[in-house]
Amino acid sequence: MSKKLQLKISSLFGLLLLMLSVWAIANELREYHYDDILRAIAAIPKKSLIWATGLTALGYLVMMGYDILGFAYIHRSLHWSKIAWTNFISSSFSNTIGFALLTGSAIRYRFYSRWQISRIAIAQIIAFVNFTFWLGMFAVAGVLFLIHPLVIPPQLHLPFTNVRPIGVIFLSLIGVYLISSLTIKQPFIIRTHEFCLPSFQIALMQIIVSSFDWMFAAAVLYSLLPNNTNLSYLDFLGIYLLAMFAGIVSNLPGGLGIFETVILLIIAAKVSAAAILGSMLAYRGIYYFLPLLLATGLLIFDQIRYKALNVIKR
Repeated sequence: MSKKLQLKISSLFGLLLLMLSVWAIANELREYHYDDILRAIAAIPKKSLIWATGLTALGYLVMMGYDILGFAYIHRSLHWSKIAWTNFISSSFSNTIGFALLTGSAIRYRFYSRWQISRIAIAQIIAFVNFTFWLGMFAVAGVLFLIHPLVIPPQLHLPFTNVRPIGVIFLSLIGVYLISSLTIKQPFIIRTHEFCLPSFQIALMQIIVSSFDWMFAAAVLYSLLPNNTNLSYLDFLGIYLLAMFAGIVSNLPGGLGIFETVILLIIAAKVSAAAILGSMLAYRGIYYFLPLLLATGLLIFDQIRYKALNVIKR
């Protein structure tokens, strides 16, 4: 199958998922007017908005650990400020726009190559970062799904009635990875390039950093939910991870539509759908669009400064 055909199929699949999500959301909101949603957003306490903003800042701070660990993995050093700058801009764009292998990777190539990091090393860091992102989900979701399995909404048409089998699969993958980091020392050869598994210490840090990333992200939305939701943070964390996993697999920007659908299907019985959607819109504004706006400004500033420095050198 050609790459062009694969891309078309992937795009059509994503479009189909988006259409189904829009239908599901519309179905949940059929009893409400858009004014109800606007009122729900306006009703979010300022204290909750401040908490959400602070948790977002902590979450993006934790994400910087991805690239720091990546440089430790390839045994290279770079000043932490340059790593932080690159990670924040790339994370902001890939989180919001989606297609992390295109958006975040292009930004990392742009900056790291400027600081004399080789293309091979950058490719290794990119692969390391993207892999680390999944480890945290597998670890946290694996534990939660196993000890406190959610009932999967029948509208999702999954082959399981609850998430416990998914938890077993996730934790098995984490176990295999940690054992492999201890026992496999021989490098893998891919297209004449050698790739080694990270040390056990780095592998463990990958799981810890990524787990905190996921937990902070869930805490942002949890802080914005109505007070009468009657969900503990751990209960909500499991729902959030299931919704985010479905959204990421869809490969739509930020899991748009899919994420909201899963959340609504699971907790709309406890709180009005309009209130939940209002919280999720506020969440997208704070966790996705606010960092993207800041990152865009930093990127424009960097471009202007870089051109000015080149003019001076000439």
